[in-house]
Amino acid sequence: MITPDDGQDVLRCLAVPARLQILKLLHASGAMNVNEIAETLSLPQSSASIHVTALEEAGLIITTSQKARRGSQKICTAAHAEILLSFGTPRETNDAIEVSMPVGLYSGAEVLSPCGLCSDSGIIGYLDSPATFLNPERMRAGLLWFTRGHVDYQFPNNARIAGRTVTELELRLELSSEVPGTSANWPSDITVEINGKPIGCWTAPGDYGDRRGVHTPSWWKLAGSQYGHLKSFRVTADGTYLDGVRLSDVGLAALDLESHHSIRVRIAVHDDAEHPGGINIFGRGFGNYDQDIVLTLNT
Repeated sequence: MITPDDGQDVLRCLAVPARLQILKLLHASGAMNVNEIAETLSLPQSSASIHVTALEEAGLIITTSQKARRGSQKICTAAHAEILLSFGTPRETNDAIEVSMPVGLYSGAEVLSPCGLCSDSGIIGYLDSPATFLNPERMRAGLLWFTRGHVDYQFPNNARIAGRTVTELELRLELSSEVPGTSANWPSDITVEINGKPIGCWTAPGDYGDRRGVHTPSWWKLAGSQYGHLKSFRVTADGTYLDGVRLSDVGLAALDLESHHSIRVRIAVHDDAEHPGGINIFGRGFGNYDQDIVLTLNT
């Protein structure tokens, strides 16, 4: 995922038709050397070399050297399956930068069924099929659920781009456990990690279907998960707090925000959890709070 601020090299590459053709070719045909690319696309070998170099410098392809009959040849492979350009301009106050991430815009997922995704207009893909989490329509999702596993989100580190020092990080999202049907007494241990560091675990009390969520669409059956709890995970210099109560000793220094262009967030239910009771993540159009996953950086 790139933004207009940190993705200018990528955008310049994608603006050249020949470079787009090279990326399409590599996705369709797999690894190729520069001569094969030039021949397939009817490009001069010198032009193909220039385009390959530009794509490599932008991080869009990966190259390796391989021995050939005469000297060596450069083997090219596409680096990414998809490129997402986010125009979600961060909302700034005097001291804070805030980014909202749709629940379906995860950068990776490994989940076990029962699982699923839906938008405000209907089910996305197939219910209880982990492969559905690869469906491009996932970006429209306002609710996702799974039994065990994790989803990963990659937020732009806008404080680093702006040259500011982060004094506090807050992650806000609406969560519940997940059970076939619903049950108010169905605990689940939900772990949150940031930049690969577990900041803490919250035990969701249950999965609620006693009444319709304030923003849950009318087509979503009342027997399904309707709403959750809005949780605030706040990381300060001296530790992590959940809804204002100290959760762990993990502080900002452990997240090493200054070294990363992005902030990686993982939301997980682990196999070895004491209460592996699944998870629902509610976004816009579902639950009691009409919001995405919100990351705020106080600076």
